[in-house]
Amino acid sequence: MSVDTEIAEIQLVLPPEVEEKRLRSLDQLQILDSPPEDRFERVTRMARLIFGVPMASVALLDRDRLWFKMVEGLPLSEVPRAETVCQTTVARTYTKPADPALIVDDLERVPEFARLPGVGGEGGVRFYAGYPLYGPGHQPVGTFCVYDTSPRTFDESQQATFRELAAWAQRELERADDLERAAAVQRQLLPAPLHGIRGYSVRSMCVPAYAVGGDFYDHYLTDEGAVFSVADVMGKGLGAAILTASVRSALRGASKALEHAKPGTSLGEAVSLVAGHVADDLSSTESFVTLFHARLERSTGHVDYIDAGHGLGLVSRKTGGVEPLPGCGLPLGVLVDEVWTAETVTLHPGDMLIVVSDGLLDLLSEDSDAHTVQDFVRGHSDPTTLCSAVAALASSSAPLDDVTVVAVRRDDVG
Repeated sequence: MSVDTEIAEIQLVLPPEVEEKRLRSLDQLQILDSPPEDRFERVTRMARLIFGVPMASVALLDRDRLWFKMVEGLPLSEVPRAETVCQTTVARTYTKPADPALIVDDLERVPEFARLPGVGGEGGVRFYAGYPLYGPGHQPVGTFCVYDTSPRTFDESQQATFRELAAWAQRELERADDLERAAAVQRQLLPAPLHGIRGYSVRSMCVPAYAVGGDFYDHYLTDEGAVFSVADVMGKGLGAAILTASVRSALRGASKALEHAKPGTSLGEAVSLVAGHVADDLSSTESFVTLFHARLERSTGHVDYIDAGHGLGLVSRKTGGVEPLPGCGLPLGVLVDEVWTAETVTLHPGDMLIVVSDGLLDLLSEDSDAHTVQDFVRGHSDPTTLCSAVAALASSSAPLDDVTVVAVRRDDVG
C-alpha cells in the first residue's frame, strides 16, 4: 500500500499517558541494549533472501532513539527517533490498528521521508516495509522492517509473506507472554482478602512496576489474631520475583511451623530461621530483603513486629498523629549472624497500622521521604480509602518501583 496521503501520521504525538504505557511495556521486555541473538538474525536473514533486499532489521523504539536488536545491511546500532520512518509505523498502531503495516514504494516521493538522513541518494534507502512489534499489554514497542535501495512494490502474496515474517519476529518477543504468565502466578500467590478479625478491618494491595515484582505481602489468621508481612527484595522484574516467591514461602512456612511446634515463639526466632534458610540464595544473587513482619493480638491490640531494614511501618492514631515505627535490625542477607528483636506497639480503637514499600515514595514526589508518607497517610483514616488513594496515584503515574500497602485498623474493642 502507498501512504502518500497518510503522512500526517508522522506528526502524531502520543499523549503522555499512552507513551508512558508503551515505554513501560518496552522496559518490561528487558531487551534494550542486549547483545545480538541468532533467533532474530534468522528472521532478518530469511527476509533478505525471500525478498532479495539488502537490508532488514528488528528494532525497538525507545523514548529518544530507535535501537536495533538485529540489523543486516546497515552499519548502525541506533538512530535518533526523530530521524526514522519506524516512528510512523508505530503511530499507525493507534490510528489504523486493523492495518498497521507501513509499506512505502518510494521514500523519495514523500517529502517528509525524503528529508530523513539515509533516504535517497547513492546507496540510500528508497523502499521501506515496516510492521509493528508488540510488548506486554499489546503495546507497540518496535518494528520488523525490510529496506531496498531501489523503489519497488509488494504484491498481495509478498505482503502476506511479509506479515508472516513479522509474526515470526513477534514470536521471538514472546518472552513478554512468559512474563504475563509469571505475573498471573504471582497475583495468585497473594493471599485472599483477610476477614474474620472481629473489631478490625484490613486492606492490602500490591502494584508491580513491571509485569512481575519484587515486593510481596502476606497475612493469615491465628488463634489470637493475625500475622502480617511486607517484604521488598532488592531489584525489579523476573529475577526479583523468583527470589520473592522463595522468601514468601520460607517466611510463611517457618512462622506457621514454629507457632505449631512452639506456641509463643518470638518473631525474632522466626525471622532468624528464614534468614538462614534463604542466606545462600541471597548471597549467590548478591541481593537482600527488607522485611516488616508483625503479629497482632486481637483482644488487646498489641502488635509485636520486626522491622528488618524496611523502615516504612507507622501507626496513624485516631487523634490525628502519625507515629513512625522504629527499626529492629538490618535487612535479610546483609550479615549472616544478624539477630532481630521484636518491638511492640498497641492499636487503640480508631488507630491504624500501615506498612508500605518504598515504591510509594516515588509516587508521592521525586524528593519524598518518610515524612511525606506520614503526611499522605494522615489524610486517610481507614484502610479502604488509603488503598484507593494509592491505587489512584499508581494509575495516574506509572510506578518506577513496586508499590505495596498493608493497612490494619482497630475499629472497636471487639
